[in-house]
Amino acid sequence: MLKIGTLADLFKIGVINGIIASESCGAQGVQLYAWNELNPMTVSAQKLHEVKTAASDHGQKITAICGELSELKLKGHGLQDEAFNQPKLEYLKRTIDMANELGANIVTTHIGVVPADASQERYRVMSEACAELDEYAQSNDSWIAIETGPEKIATLSKFSDQFSNHRIAINYDPANLVMVTQEDEVEGVYTAGKRIVHTHAKDGIMKAYLGPEKVYAIFAEGGIESLEKLPDYFMEVPLGEGQVRWVKYIQALLDINYDGFLTIEREVGATPDKDIRQAVQFLTNLLESLSDIQRGKK
Repeated sequence: MLKIGTLADLFKIGVINGIIASESCGAQGVQLYAWNELNPMTVSAQKLHEVKTAASDHGQKITAICGELSELKLKGHGLQDEAFNQPKLEYLKRTIDMANELGANIVTTHIGVVPADASQERYRVMSEACAELDEYAQSNDSWIAIETGPEKIATLSKFSDQFSNHRIAINYDPANLVMVTQEDEVEGVYTAGKRIVHTHAKDGIMKAYLGPEKVYAIFAEGGIESLEKLPDYFMEVPLGEGQVRWVKYIQALLDINYDGFLTIEREVGATPDKDIRQAVQFLTNLLESLSDIQRGKK
């Protein structure tokens, strides 16, 4: 069955304490952000050693590293603007290096909104940037996993298929689909298939359709905090309280033979520790229930 992870930084108590909290709430892994203490451009070997030791001591697999381009405060959403792509590519390459040092081989990121029309100039720019990352990830036996949400799954899947090394993959977030793209989060799993190398467990509600281009432009300019200012359009909620159909969604992941982590991403809320712990319990109960059903079929 699948494994449960958390995003250590979202406990909001520092990376090391976040790793400890992840163990205490019953998760088996942690994803880490490539910022602040773990900025790949400045992080020390000593800090990486401390993080590796903490993860090992507390039974936590480092599932992936999140390379969040919006934190660089550079113009151009994701990799959409050629003029600002080189420092972003350098940052992602150093994030791949750091991930390898920490025993992970997946870097998740937002690259912008992939156009459905491959003839658009933006498609060329994003493709050339990702081709460079595809080569670098291949040389390091790693994957760049693009997070779902800004475009249809079929569009993202087609985009990822063009790279010769197949190292541009998908980080599947069902809540982004129901909140922003208004796409079927279950059917999308079957469309993405083996391209999914990591997932985020998040839930949400769409109130009114704003459109991915507008939503992700706001995100690129203001970060996660800016999305909290759009309550008339969508809202992130605790797992099980939103529109994600968890039983069908997880069954779809099992159907495509995904055997990785469900990494809890609780980006908002006043009580992150409580919410993450409740999410771990929610997923634990759900996975146990599905396991019982599978055993009953045998």
